[in-house]
Amino acid sequence: MAVIRSVIRGVGAYLPKRVLTNADLSRIVDTTDEWIRERTGISARHIAADGELTSDMGIAAARQALVRAGVDPVEIDLVICATATPDRTFPATAVRIQAELGISKGAAFDLQAVCSGFVYGLATADSFLKTGQFKRALVIGAEAFSRILDWTDRSTCVLFGDGAGAVVLEAQPQHGGREDRGILASRIRSDGRFEELLYVDGGPGSTATTGHLRMNGREVFRHAVQKISGVIEEVLVMTGYAADEIDLYVPHQANARILDGIARKLGVTPEKIIVTLGEQGNTSAASIPLALNSAFEQHKLKEGSLVLMEAMGGGFTWGAVLARW
Repeated sequence: MAVIRSVIRGVGAYLPKRVLTNADLSRIVDTTDEWIRERTGISARHIAADGELTSDMGIAAARQALVRAGVDPVEIDLVICATATPDRTFPATAVRIQAELGISKGAAFDLQAVCSGFVYGLATADSFLKTGQFKRALVIGAEAFSRILDWTDRSTCVLFGDGAGAVVLEAQPQHGGREDRGILASRIRSDGRFEELLYVDGGPGSTATTGHLRMNGREVFRHAVQKISGVIEEVLVMTGYAADEIDLYVPHQANARILDGIARKLGVTPEKIIVTLGEQGNTSAASIPLALNSAFEQHKLKEGSLVLMEAMGGGFTWGAVLARW
């Protein structure tokens, strides 16, 4: 039976020009390159320039995705920007992206699920496209996390970077089987009982400030491996695939130890996992599309490739999406 699937037509990315190395960080906070690498796997990260906005990065990534997809911006009727660092409290960053790209139809809105934002965005866009309400969507993950870091806290400021990634999704008829192209399954979850383990200590409705990121790293790690592995297994059961049948795993780039822990739990070989963490750090909602773009540019994505994307973020939120390229 024919069904509508959300097919990924193109992917794009943007990283700010400024690179902040571990050596640079050692001059502003009590840390060393060895300490950071050993605990996180990170050696450098990109930092947005003064005056460079989350929307600017999102626009650049979206433009590249549109060119690669061969889609004119005016053909887009849905723009979703996953971000925890919007330009303004309102309007949505997605609305500025929409305007700058010359899109005037459909809808544009932000989605806030922190590091899980891009997975949530894919699942949301997929639902809209499958119902026929929209035909083509831009799903963007864009973050300027450097703006909410406490640069005196070495347990958090060494982890994060800035950047953006985007994909173009298009509703296309498929046969309705496992061999279909597009998004085959998604699962998103949240549990607000863990809010105090990863949060920002400010906000317009509470402190009237932006605030800074705070995290209990040990507890986040413990939950991440369990929750992400669980939701991956759910998606595999939904589609009937085994873990070793997946061609590429494109995870949220949080921490090398988390990536290793999930791989061991699922029995996934390292060569199937796309890792950009070392040179980009944790870019929150931008990390999955940035890693997807890296896989594309390395020619690791071929037509028919099974790609599994997963993430966990503050809230806690977590989720996974399985798509065929």
